[in-house]
Amino acid sequence: MSEHIIKATGRNVEGKGASRRLRRAASIPAIIYGGTAAPQPVQLEHEKVWLASQNEWFYSSILSLDVDGKVEQVLLRDMQRHPFKQIIMHLDFQRVDANQALRVAVPLHFLNEDKSPAGKSADVVVTHELNEVEVSCLPKDLPEFIEIDLSELKVGDIVHLSELKLPKGVEIPELKLGKEHDVAVVIAKHGKEEAEPTEDAPAADVPAAKVSKKDEDKK
Repeated sequence: MSEHIIKATGRNVEGKGASRRLRRAASIPAIIYGGTAAPQPVQLEHEKVWLASQNEWFYSSILSLDVDGKVEQVLLRDMQRHPFKQIIMHLDFQRVDANQALRVAVPLHFLNEDKSPAGKSADVVVTHELNEVEVSCLPKDLPEFIEIDLSELKVGDIVHLSELKLPKGVEIPELKLGKEHDVAVVIAKHGKEEAEPTEDAPAADVPAAKVSKKDEDKK
């Protein structure tokens, strides 16, 4: 588990007005909650956090939040973005207890798909049904991502949740709920083929014969 350090500063003034002033000053209002300590309002530099937010680890890894020199282990639990501007409006961080298991959505990394029999076939479509999976583990065991090696993937193959190779100490809570929760993660199948006309179907360039009312009366 890599250490990712994010710097923050404590703040004493709260409220919508104070938050607007912070955003105008290129800062992000945030809150740290959880554990035995009281919730703590903080502020962070927008530019540095925005750059960090472009990385996958920002959302799924334990962060070392340095608040005025005091470092706390936290997870990002919520991010509010501006509807159309590239602005982060607010962040929620949850304190991490080293002795308590976490439930975190971890990204999936798909490897060697282009080298697999399915990936090399022009008429085979490989779909990723999931791009992340929720895991449960102690903070020290939390992976930044889980790799899936698709080098042997063939047409007709389905990779299920239970087939993922998990690091030691990591489990998928969903699998404890029953077989029906062992969902597909990757599917390799032939692309949609055009339906061929059947023998009974009229040829496309021959119009169907019209039946007159007199002919119907003869029947």
